Amino acid sequence: MKFRIIVVATCVAFAIAGPIRAHDRDAETVAKKLEAAIPNVPGKSLVALEVDYAPGAASPPHTHAKSAFIYAYVISGAIESKVNDGEKRIYRAGEGWSEPPGAIHSISRNASRTKPAKLLAVFILDTNDNPLTIPVK
Repeated sequence: MKFRIIVVATCVAFAIAGPIRAHDRDAETVAKKLEAAIPNVPGKSLVALEVDYAPGAASPPHTHAKSAFIYAYVISGAIESKVNDGEKRIYRAGEGWSEPPGAIHSISRNASRTKPAKLLAVFILDTNDNPLTIPVK
């Protein structure tokens, strides 16, 4: 229950913060917003990343740290996403999805060519499990 409150409070705080604009049309901007050990779960940490996509921008296919469970929440705009063998889907502001440890995120991009999009990615993972994101070839 405490974890749920932390995730919801983090999502609300970043939604209120307003959009960050990427300067390169072909890239996303990633900013670490929080990194903290989870005091009641020894060996685990919470990391929150804000990912800002310029219009038409996309992340290359990737996976994450081996122990990472991820919840992604769309703050603004619309994000097209496909994880593992799941269906390709467009998530709009206020919607989210989760990624289990070891998932391959083959599609992650701004669904719009004219408007920016932003998401919050909340990781629960083993402390010091790095790197957070690993390109898939």
